[in-house]
Amino acid sequence: MTVRHGTHAILRDVGLQVGRGEIVSLIGPSGSGKSTLLRALIGLQPVVSGLLTLDGAAIDMTAPSAPRALRARAAIVFQQFGLFDHMSVLRNLTLAPTVVAGRPRAEAEETARNQLRMLGLADKADVLPSRLSGGQKQRVAIARALMTRPHLLLLDEPTSALDPRLVSEVTALLRDLARAGMTIVQVSHGMDSVAALSDRIVLLEDGRVRAVGAGEQPAAEPSIAAFMNAHR
Repeated sequence: MTVRHGTHAILRDVGLQVGRGEIVSLIGPSGSGKSTLLRALIGLQPVVSGLLTLDGAAIDMTAPSAPRALRARAAIVFQQFGLFDHMSVLRNLTLAPTVVAGRPRAEAEETARNQLRMLGLADKADVLPSRLSGGQKQRVAIARALMTRPHLLLLDEPTSALDPRLVSEVTALLRDLARAGMTIVQVSHGMDSVAALSDRIVLLEDGRVRAVGAGEQPAAEPSIAAFMNAHR
């Protein structure tokens, strides 16, 4: 995949292979292209060239139909959650399926309640997001993303705004989702979270993949180990 702003290349022929149920963390200095890559994978960032194959379906990322095709198979959770504070948790989950996708409200609400139950939030359906803790808001944001039944879940700094106890809570949730077959790609500056969560770690520098290493042995890849040690 290649992404340019004018003559400046933001991503330069970036290629990744991610397995089903795998958690991959993107790390690297600011400006290396991590968030741009996530946005491209969900169709929010135009690309110069790129091909995504997901569960056997090949998507030409330069095609006009690419954003719709990508969002049919992937979902993203942004760093600031993006919840509507004037709507209940349940309505936050059902808004897009009913208004955008045209699903019957009763069906969407049943799916939403099942998602909340799975994430330990069954008693929060009628609560406003402003009454939730940071960890609960993050779980609601993830539940909302799961309403589209994505094959690929993209996370931009999922634990950056959370205290250590809540980081453990969200990390456990993501591991459960991966064990159930969800493929997860996250951007993170929290090296402890990266080490605890990742099956593989990808180091981006200057818009290129510099190194790929195993999550359980990041020290085996010197450039990844050096970056993680310098940013703990």
